[in-house]
Amino acid sequence: MTGVENTSELLVETVTTVNGREVRASVPARLHVADFLRQHLGLTGTHVGCEQGACGMCTVIVDGEAVKSCLMLACQLDGRSVRTVEDLAEGDELNGLQQAFKEEHALQCGFCSPGFLMTATALAHQGGRPDRAEIREEIAGVLCRCTGYDTVVTAIERWFAEHPQAVTDPIATQG
Repeated sequence: MTGVENTSELLVETVTTVNGREVRASVPARLHVADFLRQHLGLTGTHVGCEQGACGMCTVIVDGEAVKSCLMLACQLDGRSVRTVEDLAEGDELNGLQQAFKEEHALQCGFCSPGFLMTATALAHQGGRPDRAEIREEIAGVLCRCTGYDTVVTAIERWFAEHPQAVTDPIATQG
């Protein structure tokens, strides 16, 4: 018999923390983190571009590390902590990094902005104060067709200078 498809899909129980909130879910075994965040949790700030890990638009932070969420399966989040761009703002106010992006005109169309913001936030988790060259290298995994990167680098550099606690206290990266 041809054309017969197996309609049963393996579901995996997972418990993860997303933006400080515990999430319990039954997820398809082959569901990517990006799709889980967007479709199952309604967190649409994580953008999906290439779905091959090349553009960096879908970058989120998993246990303090920048991760391209189109390359990770949602079931791999079990027992882990995820942070998305929605978690950066302080209530209705932009956090320091977002404010630096605004003031340095590091936002053009905005599609790549979540990838840059989350990559920079993860960079702060690594400690130290990166120079322009190190910042440029870190953000190279996020493709942008609008900004030319200089304003993005300047915004991140400014944030590190104005928020030195961000590199010593991972919780402070929220400010």
